[in-house]
Amino acid sequence: MVYDCAVIGGGPAGLNASLVLGRGKKEVILLDDDAPRNAVTQESHNFITRDGVKPAEFREAAHADLKKYPNIVIQKDRVTDIDSAASPFRIHTEAGKDYEAKTIILATGLKDVLPDIQGIHDFYGKSLFACPFCDGWELKDIPLVYIADGEFSFHGIKMISNWNKDIVICTNGKESFSAEERDILKQKQFEVIDDEILRLQGENEQLKAILFKNGNELYKEAGFISYKMEQAAPFAERLGLELNEMGGIKTDSQGRTSIKGIYAGGDNASGPPQLIIAASEGSKAAIGVISDFVEETF
Repeated sequence: MVYDCAVIGGGPAGLNASLVLGRGKKEVILLDDDAPRNAVTQESHNFITRDGVKPAEFREAAHADLKKYPNIVIQKDRVTDIDSAASPFRIHTEAGKDYEAKTIILATGLKDVLPDIQGIHDFYGKSLFACPFCDGWELKDIPLVYIADGEFSFHGIKMISNWNKDIVICTNGKESFSAEERDILKQKQFEVIDDEILRLQGENEQLKAILFKNGNELYKEAGFISYKMEQAAPFAERLGLELNEMGGIKTDSQGRTSIKGIYAGGDNASGPPQLIIAASEGSKAAIGVISDFVEETF
């Protein structure tokens, strides 16, 4: 069978794209490796009517919506390769399956690259967070640590300070701030610790202390970290898709990429990375697919 569209990625962008395509009377296959970026998160916020929803519950409800439509197929499998030279496109998966589709929506999202600090993964998403828009409200009254081990650290502390100004900044011995930025932090009365971090300590996913290599300790039970984001899948590079200035897949307003028939939507193309924004971008890409089908067949 040749599908009208193969949606690769089962996060909010891919789920919403599949819904719009299905309701647009297209034959759709959603290929999802079931490894969502927000799996470490306890709750998702800023999605009206779904504020505080658990990521697993969101996905379950989304799948229930999609299963109403017989023309939407959900396949749990990881895509390993896309043959863009084939017509229709040919998609290869980890399970050894091949699928053919007239169009593709890449909704593969991003992955977080955390600082190389012992113990950081034990607390990430539970008591250490990356996004103040997602978790700032819950931490607004708690003394925080900000692990500023990255090039966007100054932007990060500015944003976090909207919710909470009781913050100790730890650079982990990195040159995270310019001299001018350090002067501003001093004026704002932020304490900056430049000692290298040995490890993070706590139990049951609850941070308790930051241990430094010089033997000092900082007792904090919550905080934020600076981090990097990378494409979660290699397809943009492999296909030679044009990228935007932020490293995302460059698209027009309806998800069209630099290759005809391949669309992108969600965090892998644009930001900021928010559940509701990703869902919206997936919808836009699906509208782009349907619009192009209409233009070609009317």
